Amino acid sequence: MSAVPQQRAAADARIAGIERAGYNLIAARYADAAHTRTAAGDALLDAAQLRSGQCVLDVASGPGTLTAEAARRVGPAGLAVAADLADASLALCLARTRATNDPAPACVAADAQHLPFRVSSFDRVLCGLGLMFFPDAAAAAAQMFDVLRPGGSAALSVWGEAHEVPLVACALACLRRRLPPPRLGRPSVFRFGDPAVLQATLTAAGFADVRIERFVLESRFPDAAAYWQGFLDLAGGAAWSLARLPEETRAGLATAVQEDLAPYRRAQGYVMDNTLRIARARRPDSPRLRR
Repeated sequence: MSAVPQQRAAADARIAGIERAGYNLIAARYADAAHTRTAAGDALLDAAQLRSGQCVLDVASGPGTLTAEAARRVGPAGLAVAADLADASLALCLARTRATNDPAPACVAADAQHLPFRVSSFDRVLCGLGLMFFPDAAAAAAQMFDVLRPGGSAALSVWGEAHEVPLVACALACLRRRLPPPRLGRPSVFRFGDPAVLQATLTAAGFADVRIERFVLESRFPDAAAYWQGFLDLAGGAAWSLARLPEETRAGLATAVQEDLAPYRRAQGYVMDNTLRIARARRPDSPRLRR
């Protein structure tokens, strides 16, 4: 392997490690805040068209909120599998589902770019707000294609473009104003906001009949502090990086973000609409070469 691919592989491994550490750090809060994203999760599950008895894989499952609902939809005759790099998130998924009478998903520690499942194992693959975090998103999309049975389909959600997602963009704008550029550049969370980019990625992986719809998620916060905590509760690797800063610096960020939130100020606090792209794509019944 030449120097450049080696460097890229090392950088990708560091990015994955940061994301794993971040989602382990915020696992409980991410799960506790899941109710604020229920509408988006339901829209993704509806797009997947789950049926009783199906086998479903949830890639980048986190603490398994989406997986647990998928397990309920496929019922005891089906199987839902949560796959994630963050072991603390998976442990939380197991603990919370065991406390209910609902069908429990299986949990597997897995890198989305190297899924440890046999080819053609699943009827459906889900990936909620995950694809943009994978260093090699093309490889992850190809892996999702491979583990689907012919005729099966994947349903994915990603954030829209930066100006469409103030829930994330306001915090990132504040970080750019107040902090030096990070030493390690991570993939943009908005890199699939353009539907054409998402379509091209899925098509290149071999998917057919790619359909992408816009979904709007409303977020409400009583004050800037609540917004900042809400951002940290879903920020993954960014949350881990910020946790390493001095307490004074972190407090300053939580205050400074009010400047970026100003356009969303309402009498009851801050209200913002956030765009997601929800894609559904099918693995063809017959073999097809990837582009």
